[in-house]
Parts: sequence; C-alpha cells; structure tokens
Amino acid sequence: MEEAVPSPVAEGGVDEGPDEGPSRTAKSEQTRNLIVETALRLFRENGYDRTTMRAIAREAGVSVGNAYYYFGSKEHLVQGFYDRIQELHHEACIEILATEKGIGARLRGVLLAWLDIAEPYHQFAVQFFKNAADPTSPLSPFSEQSEPARAASIALYREVLAGATSKLDPELREDLPELMWLHQMVVVLFWVHDRSPNSANTRMFIRRSTPLFEKLLRLSRLRVLRSLTREGVQLFRDFGWIKGKPSG
Repeated sequence: MEEAVPSPVAEGGVDEGPDEGPSRTAKSEQTRNLIVETALRLFRENGYDRTTMRAIAREAGVSVGNAYYYFGSKEHLVQGFYDRIQELHHEACIEILATEKGIGARLRGVLLAWLDIAEPYHQFAVQFFKNAADPTSPLSPFSEQSEPARAASIALYREVLAGATSKLDPELREDLPELMWLHQMVVVLFWVHDRSPNSANTRMFIRRSTPLFEKLLRLSRLRVLRSLTREGVQLFRDFGWIKGKPSG
C-alpha cells in the first residue's frame, strides 16, 4: 500500500520552495544526496520492498514531507541513484578519456570505471534487479523515467567515440554510442549475477569483450562485411533497441 504523501509543514519540516542562490542550491543538493545515500543503505540492509519513505526520512534526519519534496516515491529515489552513479562515473572517466586513444582501451577503461563506482552497491543491485527487470517498471533502465540517466550515459560514450583515433565505418558512428550503452547493459546484467570476489569475473568479461567489440568495429570497415554489420545495426533500430537514424 502506498504511503500517504504528507505536506512538509505538516510533518514539522520546512517547505524549501525553489532554489534561490548558490548557497541554497548547495544545501538542497546536500540534502538530496543525503536522502539518496540513506535510502541506499536501508535498501542494502532491509531490502527494497521493506524500506519505507518514512524510515528513510527518519534515518536521514529530515521530515517525511521534505523527503517527498525531493523524491515523490521510492522509484524516484532509485532514479536519483541512477543519476548520482552517472555523475560519479563521468568524473571517474575524465582522466581515462584524456590519456587513452584507442577505442578498445577507452571503452574498457570506461566500463571498469563504472564497475569501481557501482561495486559498493552490488548487494543492493541484486535486491532491486527484480523490479528493474520488469519492462513496465519505472526502475527499468529502458523506461521513460530513466531517460535522463540513460541519455547522460550515451553522451559519455559519444565522448569515448569522439576522442578515439581508431578508424571506423562512418555510417555506424551515429549509432555506436547507443550500441556501447547496450554493451554496458550486458555488463550490468553479468555483474548482478556475479558472485566472484570484487566482481573478478565481470572484470575479466570486460577485458575480454572489449577487444572483441573493437575487432568487430574494425572489421566493419571491410567492404565484404560492411553490409552485414549495417544490417545488424538496422535490426537494432527496427526493434527500438537504439534510436539512431530512421530506417529507409
């Protein structure tokens, strides 16, 4: 049963209203991050389904109304987690993208950086994966609600591609960032089920799959294979797995 959404003032909190000025914005961002981090800890300790917004607010030291001010539901909290992970991931990739030039090395570095950022939340990921795997759930990485985090991740892969010196089929360049993101989704699925220490098997999967990905990209430039790879990408477009260019 959904919890009733109380007003911030009724719960003893202060309705913060729109941000005004740098200090107000910084304070609001700190409060928002505190609520997200508290929720993640409780999700890990108690499970996603058994954690209520009221418990999250109590542990974070804010009123229930203020918790709902920042996040309208637990699903919105998970979206906040997605957004925060993406911010940290981008920060962790700055040096990698500044130093690595080959497409394979850049992709491998970005995926390993994601794994390092996400590893502390491994247990939590397992707990909420059953919700995220539901195609109708707002927690799905393919959902409309997940669009901001998904778009930010695809934008990161555009940076991966833009700074690479590897020669690629120009007809595929527009679709490659989304294909790289789908590759990351495969890595995430592998990681969720990985029980090896420090996700060693997932790290091995990344190190072995990225050179293969790079080889396929290079082979796509060969005339004999070019039409095959383009038809494969068109199949992804037709089923809506990537947007890319319109068919026809």
